[in-house]
Amino acid sequence: MPEVLSLAVVLFDQVFALDFQGPLALFSILAPDPEIAKLLPHTPAYNIAASYLAVSADPVHAAGGPQLVPTRTYASVKPGEQFDIILIPGGLGTLPGVTNEAVIEFIKAQAPGAKYVLSVCTGSELLARAGVLAGKRATTNKASFVRIRDEHPTVEWVAKARWVVDGKLWTSSGVTAGADMGYAFTEFLVGHEIANTGRGVIELSKREQDDDEFAEFYKLV
Repeated sequence: MPEVLSLAVVLFDQVFALDFQGPLALFSILAPDPEIAKLLPHTPAYNIAASYLAVSADPVHAAGGPQLVPTRTYASVKPGEQFDIILIPGGLGTLPGVTNEAVIEFIKAQAPGAKYVLSVCTGSELLARAGVLAGKRATTNKASFVRIRDEHPTVEWVAKARWVVDGKLWTSSGVTAGADMGYAFTEFLVGHEIANTGRGVIELSKREQDDDEFAEFYKLV
């Protein structure tokens, strides 16, 4: 039987929904569901079971798209409870002075013990503000790259990268780059055959790690 990894999706008002929905579309091939299992060439080493956390049980107002209904609150996470994977999307809600402090406190509490920490777009700014990225390599949305780089100089920000891996930390560039990182992470976790099955289901034309046209677009390199 596959080992079930618990995934916490960090939600907040003004989140970009596609930031986390891109990776989740890939991870759905690993849902503990017998119907999904029929699609796979063999039994994966892992299943992923996702929880969607927010400040309250009220709908989250996304930056575009429908409101989102969380399944848990940050306050519901008891001392000693640890998620295996943390996924932090970006959006306007990551801007300094906008983010609810409960989001940062959750990241501070969970990131050290998580097996893997993933961010998409400006979600890496939340990781930096939580102190998770100090001394680490990371990337972020290229439209916000200069501001985030200048505000968090202890991080080694990589300008030309679709995504960056530093140990258990996986950070991607803007929005759609999250799907490319999600594919790479799925391949890392369960191998090419299963990841490629998921890619075929969602028809993802994936990019490689250094295939980043937006570094030139924003004159970062």
